[in-house]
Amino acid sequence: MPVKIESRVLDFRKESFEVSYHFFLCEESGEQFTTTSLDELNMLQLYNQYRAKHNLPFPNEIKVVREQYGLPATKMSEILGFGVNSYRNYEAGEVPSLANARLIQLAADPAKFLNLVELSESLDTAFKKKLIRRLEALIDEQQANLFSFELQDYLLGSLVADEFSGYRRPDLSKLTEMVVFFSEKLEPWKTQLNKLLFYADFLTFKRSCFSISGAKYRAINMGPVPNNFNSIFEYMANNDDIDIWVTPFPDGNEGEQFKSRPSRKCRLEVFSELELEVLDTVVLKFKNVSTKNIIALSHLEKAWIENEKDRKVISYKDYAFDLSM
Repeated sequence: MPVKIESRVLDFRKESFEVSYHFFLCEESGEQFTTTSLDELNMLQLYNQYRAKHNLPFPNEIKVVREQYGLPATKMSEILGFGVNSYRNYEAGEVPSLANARLIQLAADPAKFLNLVELSESLDTAFKKKLIRRLEALIDEQQANLFSFELQDYLLGSLVADEFSGYRRPDLSKLTEMVVFFSEKLEPWKTQLNKLLFYADFLTFKRSCFSISGAKYRAINMGPVPNNFNSIFEYMANNDDIDIWVTPFPDGNEGEQFKSRPSRKCRLEVFSELELEVLDTVVLKFKNVSTKNIIALSHLEKAWIENEKDRKVISYKDYAFDLSM
């Protein structure tokens, strides 16, 4: 039985949200049913919209906050005054209360987290001193890397997880690894690469309710492309992550082909098992597809058809589940 999708309204914490509800339909009996994986897909859509509406951190963001300090989840719970397993549960997908979410967001800033640590009365003295030294070093490092944060803002736009980023905080380093991956596997031309990135991010969202890179995609005449893609690719080339070979064509135009550097291999460890599976699926799907044909295929996508006229940024929430893959 194929998976059916229909628009339904679900409730969470006394609020209602419209989701693309996935279910199986028995054509003989008319009975509808779901599996555990479909239930998770349906509920993740609900949770994601609630988080975005109230500016709550997403699970991967909650995990990153803890990992930058090198602390176990139980210790983070202790410092923030949560129940012993609360932080671990939030990383696993449980939606925190508004109050706890604000504390986690406060803790994301090393300077503010330092204040929380200094106020904590439950930490062992020696551990507390060691953690304070680490936080002071992180604060200094953060000041030194301020330009890097500003650059990401410029290249990727607002670093907020929402429906236009696939509920993933835009991550330039992960987008870079995607470009390196496709350059190694396919040596694509720029127009092809833009479509490969689009299909990889949107297919991952279709399967998990989260994109890979958090990149925002805009519909233009040549199909969906990452927002600000020329500047992003130029930065990657200047950073020696990839090589861009320029080839003149007989008609006077030039083509840019992306090739991997022998000394720069893709860091596969940054991707989850699902993300790697999707990347391989996209390579297999398009490895023998020409630039002209991949443009034509992208023009069949609802995501492009309904957004190209006004060159809109494409919502993952509204269009990923209609993807042809």
